[in-house]
Amino acid sequence: MQFIPPTQPLPADALHLANTDDVLALAGDIAAQHTVVLNFPAWTDGRAYSQAVLLRNRLRYAGRLVASGQVLADMLPLLRRCGFDAVQLSPGQSQAVAERALGYFDGHYQRGARPAGSAAAQPTGA
Repeated sequence: MQFIPPTQPLPADALHLANTDDVLALAGDIAAQHTVVLNFPAWTDGRAYSQAVLLRNRLRYAGRLVASGQVLADMLPLLRRCGFDAVQLSPGQSQAVAERALGYFDGHYQRGARPAGSAAAQPTGA
């Protein structure tokens, strides 16, 4: 997973979606984008997780997904399982702690939403 510093601007050419946007209704616009940024306005609001899963599984979006907004280190394992490629951690969050959080869960019962072609996209034991 790529970490984008909180002070670094997100890609200007990316499609930035609010967590209230209907990604299925925007499928045509999304398919043409290299990068889609999904926003977490609050760490307790998980609608962007659902958007990511819809993008990866139903729409087969293979571009780059970036999580922004109130992204906390302990969200990283689920962000990765939902198909995010990059995160912009909230100010004050430690990248070292976030990297450790990625190692918390090394096995899952269900497949995650992963980009096509990634090593993690291959199911284990299935």
